[in-house]
Amino acid sequence: MFRTSITRRQTRQAIVGGVVVGGKAPVVIQAMTNTDTADVQATIDQVEELWRAGAEMVRITVNSMEAAAAVAAIRAGLDQRHCPVPLIGDFHFNGHKLLAAHPECAAALAKYRINPGNVGKGAKRDEQFAQMIEFALRYQKPVRIGVNWGSLDQAVMARLMDENSRRDVPWDADAVMREALITSALESAQQAIDLGMKPEDIVLSCKVSAMQDLIAVYRELANRCDFALHLGLTEAGMGVKGIVASSAALAVLLQEGIGDTIRISLTPQPGESRTQEVLVAQELLQSMGLRSFTPQVTACPGCGRTTSTVFQELARDIQSWLRLQMPLWRDQYAGVAEMKVAVMGCVVNGPGESKLADIGISLPGTGEVPVAPVYVDGERYITLKGDAIAMEFQAIVDEYVAARYGRGEKLKPREPRTIAVKPVA
Repeated sequence: MFRTSITRRQTRQAIVGGVVVGGKAPVVIQAMTNTDTADVQATIDQVEELWRAGAEMVRITVNSMEAAAAVAAIRAGLDQRHCPVPLIGDFHFNGHKLLAAHPECAAALAKYRINPGNVGKGAKRDEQFAQMIEFALRYQKPVRIGVNWGSLDQAVMARLMDENSRRDVPWDADAVMREALITSALESAQQAIDLGMKPEDIVLSCKVSAMQDLIAVYRELANRCDFALHLGLTEAGMGVKGIVASSAALAVLLQEGIGDTIRISLTPQPGESRTQEVLVAQELLQSMGLRSFTPQVTACPGCGRTTSTVFQELARDIQSWLRLQMPLWRDQYAGVAEMKVAVMGCVVNGPGESKLADIGISLPGTGEVPVAPVYVDGERYITLKGDAIAMEFQAIVDEYVAARYGRGEKLKPREPRTIAVKPVA
């Protein structure tokens, strides 16, 4: 028998500013700003932009006294804009000092990210880690203990290398490094519990930049604990490379039920919006059937039978239009995010794919009769002709959404006609 569903790993459930992470909750999308946190207005603007794109938690750098002093104002500014997204403070090196100096920062954040590899060195490491946990307990905040291979706790690494040297058959260096990541995360989590933190208030991550290492580390980490896990490559890269690397690595783990919150750590082009990482995360989760964010458009890639660009333009326009409509539709039309739309370019697969979608159109290929049958719920609904096919199809999609998801009605097949087109907002 073929298995077509994903069985999620059962974890403890953390609450991050009202957002549920782990347990039976859906996989949560996280993003991170790249503004100077001390620049209150710029950070508010980018956080809101990420939230409107679909980020459910946003991490901000808290690396200086100026940044820590700005956090409460950022939270207040977001609240004024009715932007409830939880803020996560990303601390390295000096978090214990920043939280002590700015209690309003400690209160405004929904979660603290602590890196055990750089929270302190030597004897100061345990003391400063304990101070971070004490602030989390005082303000009742969950923490993410986030280990990175680029800033791995060297004391843990040295200890494991010594242990490895005494093995009859020593592990290779990569295996020791992976074990050091896992050990650092688990020992730090246990230290936090010993200090009084509830296990359900702890999220773990062990990030690397290499796909196969990431998969190996998280598989082992998932076997050895029941904490909620945050997934992501440390540095995925730019453009197509970053998208492919992140999607390939995370898809394997998500398919195995591992992962409760994800971030796609893309390097944006200079001046490019940060929101691409959110859209990629949404597409990944939706493509895997884990969540639904916006109606999906199936479109053929094109071939020698589709020398016209009409179907490409229509697929692009329909996808963009659907995304624009979702803020209006989400509350008005329950279930519309799961709608499937097909825009096909010729008669070979066009009718079949269109019938399998909720609503689809089969455009004429090169040399085919210049008509475009539209299929609704598996049946031919209407055949469009003329120069306004694209606008007419968009109007039919709008009509279909209102009927099926608004009134619970089914559209009846119609004869070829001219569609009354609504102006596009």
